Parts: sequence; structure tokens; C-alpha cells
Amino acid sequence: MRGIDLVLTDTFYYVDEKAQLDYVNESLPTFAFELFYEKEGEKKQGWLFDVAKKTHFYALATSIFSDVDKVFTSCNITFVNREKLILHLSTLGLTREFFEKLIQGHHDLHGKLVLEKLCPKKEGLLYFSTQNKAEKPINLILRLSYLEKIGVAKRLV
Repeated sequence: MRGIDLVLTDTFYYVDEKAQLDYVNESLPTFAFELFYEKEGEKKQGWLFDVAKKTHFYALATSIFSDVDKVFTSCNITFVNREKLILHLSTLGLTREFFEKLIQGHHDLHGKLVLEKLCPKKEGLLYFSTQNKAEKPINLILRLSYLEKIGVAKRLV
């Protein structure tokens, strides 16, 4: 509940593991950062901007492969510095407050919403899952290569 799945004890960094479990045996070039979701009909703060989270790093598990049902055989891990990511987004004007105002005019939208400050093909976009997921999440979809390029992420090889 505090955004901590792993503690790196030499430095006391809190790591929140996130995985693309809806895309097993697929290799996506992006990752979804949760901005908002619904619970019992009420809009809630997603994990990216949630100030109650103590997360220092996200460990993004992507390209998860399974040769046998429910037995994972490989994946890629990308570490993202949460503070650096939020700082970078804020320099673009993409703050929690910006997203709160933006979604107010798009309650019934399902699908992609291009952001003026991000190239949708090379950097990212918003995605509203209002019709296919119970929690109706609104996610900031960012390309892994973009996260590396701006210096907030490192892939483990």
C-alpha cells in the first residue's frame, strides 16, 4: 500500500515492482504509469503521483515470457527513478494538477489522447481504459527508450 515491494538495504531505496502481466509473451516498447483509477465509483490517485507512496524506483518488468502456463521464464527489467521522472514531466508542464484538469473534460473517453508536450510515436500519450477495465485507469503511456533517453531509466541486461 505504500509502493514498496523491495528494499535495497545498502542504501535504503524503496523499489515498487510493476509488471506487464496483461501482455505475457509479448514485447511492448512502452509502459503504463497509472495517473488515476476508480474504486467503488470514486476517482482515486494513481501510483505515479501519489504522495503517500515512498517509492524511489520502479522496477518495470516487460517482455515477460512463459513457456508453460503460469511459469515465467524470462523478462526485461527497467529501473526508473521516480523523482527524476516526475521532475522531468513537471518541466513539460505535465504535473498531477495538469492531468487532473485535463481528465475533467474527458470523462467518457476511451482510448488514446495525444498530449501537446509529447510525441506520441517516440515519447508517450495518455490512455483511458474506461470500457475494458473495472478500475477504469487513466495511464500515461511512455516509451522505454524515451525514459532512457531523458536519463530517468536504466535497463538491466
